[in-house]
Amino acid sequence: MERSIMFPTARRIAAFVSLLAASTALAAPAAPNLSSKPASPATIAAQKAAAAALPAEDGRDGEFAAHGFLGTREDPVIRNKDGKPVWNMAAYDFVSGDAPATVNPSLWREMTNLNRHGLFQVAEGIWQVRGFDLSNMTVIRGATGWILVDPLTTRETAAAALELVNQKLGARPVSAVIYSHSHADHFGGARGVVSEEEVKAGKVAIIAPDRFMEETSSESVMAGGAMSRRANYQFGAGLTPGPQGQMGGGIGMAVSGGEITLIAPTDTITHTGETRTVDGVPLEFQIVSGSEAPSELNVYIVPQKVFLSAEMSTCSLHNVLTPRGAKVRDAHAWAGFLDEALRLYGSRSDADISSHCWPIFGQDRVAHMLASQRDNYRYLHDQTVRLMNRGETPVEIAEQLRQPPALSADWFNHGYYGTYSHNSKAVYQFYLGWYDANPANLNPLPPAERAKKAVAAMGGTRKVITLARKAMAAGDYRWASDLLNQAVFADPADKQARAMLADSYEQQGYQAESAIWRNQFLTAARELRQGYAGTFATGSADMIAAVPTRLLLDSAATRFDPAKLAGRTMAINIVMPERKEVAGIELTGTTMLARMEAIPSPAATITGPRQLVLGLLFMKMPLDRLEAVGLKIDGDRTALQAWLDAIDPMPAGFNIIEP
Repeated sequence: MERSIMFPTARRIAAFVSLLAASTALAAPAAPNLSSKPASPATIAAQKAAAAALPAEDGRDGEFAAHGFLGTREDPVIRNKDGKPVWNMAAYDFVSGDAPATVNPSLWREMTNLNRHGLFQVAEGIWQVRGFDLSNMTVIRGATGWILVDPLTTRETAAAALELVNQKLGARPVSAVIYSHSHADHFGGARGVVSEEEVKAGKVAIIAPDRFMEETSSESVMAGGAMSRRANYQFGAGLTPGPQGQMGGGIGMAVSGGEITLIAPTDTITHTGETRTVDGVPLEFQIVSGSEAPSELNVYIVPQKVFLSAEMSTCSLHNVLTPRGAKVRDAHAWAGFLDEALRLYGSRSDADISSHCWPIFGQDRVAHMLASQRDNYRYLHDQTVRLMNRGETPVEIAEQLRQPPALSADWFNHGYYGTYSHNSKAVYQFYLGWYDANPANLNPLPPAERAKKAVAAMGGTRKVITLARKAMAAGDYRWASDLLNQAVFADPADKQARAMLADSYEQQGYQAESAIWRNQFLTAARELRQGYAGTFATGSADMIAAVPTRLLLDSAATRFDPAKLAGRTMAINIVMPERKEVAGIELTGTTMLARMEAIPSPAATITGPRQLVLGLLFMKMPLDRLEAVGLKIDGDRTALQAWLDAIDPMPAGFNIIEP
């Protein structure tokens, strides 16, 4: 007996090992399920409630969206010069019939109207290409050629849109391009429809609102790194279109993946009421800078009585502060511009078209839309300020402010893009900033440190997960996400917390009426499950090349780390003979200041084409490599290299849903 215990048989050993393995498997938590989930019972109930609260359907939006259709491309896929797809118009062919449980029924309806692509006639001599990008390209027949308003986001989609126009309407040259505002989806396709040589030769006019280049630089270059990463969330760049995936952008489908280009304007509009006769067509302009963009105009096409309200009014409530990041917009001024448009154009417009969505036809309907959207922004502004002045905080205001039934009765006031929640916080920020006056929020702990303390105070990660599981079972996904976000920031490697947080985000995405809220929730879920897979850029080499040198140098200054120079002061001059430009860089010990003039007694002087200079500052190319292709260096080479080493590389992606 002793022997059998001391030296067990092979059979006994095998039985013991099997028992141990079984008990270990029972004790270990199951591997988290990282797949996408169907709509939960709570989400199904929420969708039914949302559907019951929607306005009556009169079919008018569907009629307007289909009005004037002349045809589309035979091949739905648009490719770049290397054959890589940059846009697929067939990606949303699944949108038909009743809304699935994984999509808010109001958003599904919006998508059925947005999901139309091709060339549409608006009026005699006016057309739009829709569904070739996030934005629309408006086409006006001039005396000699096409006047194009907003040539989409990328070279490839713009070229495909113009090809369709020439195919359906007869080939004509482009005589003018109008940029309605300073966002890339309204100018990025410029080189797909015209060339720089045509513009320089005076064959094509490029018209834009005042301060267009400054604001384009500020958004796409100065803050482009952070905005590119956040735009992944807003537009769902890594999501596949589908009932459990990306469902458009609320005012269009998605952002095309081609090359963003830019040709600088040749003519600037500075004030409302300013007119131009462009290729024989009389146009009247309204400046609405400070509404949807800091540099923006609308166009009244006089002969056809068509008002092109770029993004001041569309088929959705817009963003007072876009989630991807931008300068906060003035909701009070926005409402004022809509009121001005109503007074100037409401009674003399037979159609209202925009750079997104579908048109509105009929003078009475145009006037009603402008008035109703005016009231929407003004109500949002005034009631936020009223509650703000009563001491309510941004979160408290967002929780209680609701759109009045008189406004929500109009589909175009719904939040498919912007939301009352996000916009009320933006109005608060516009006046009072991010701080809510509670000292507990004046100097809070950093997110990861706070999360660790909070999780410990709640009894540890397992207790947090138990609480979150109860919240999710009750359909309280907001509270579950709050709890699980703390768990993930306390320990990003916790697979169970990550998987549950992804599930809670996913259900909130399914329920969202706003397409971009949906995209943000579902993108976060995807990254928690699969990891961060890179970002798309809002800038490009071509766009950077079009930005004035001073603005580019100011942008480079935002990447200057003075600690790497240890307080050293000096000056660097940059000479660009082909542009007849000289820039002086003054390093004060703490800052990098750019001046468009030479500085006396520089430590070093760089001479060469601006393209090579930009290679140094933006691509961080080695100095000797650029010298080999024509860059000339005079003076203290060591000092010059020290300055270049103190400039950080262009920012790449960064974490959002974990530390």
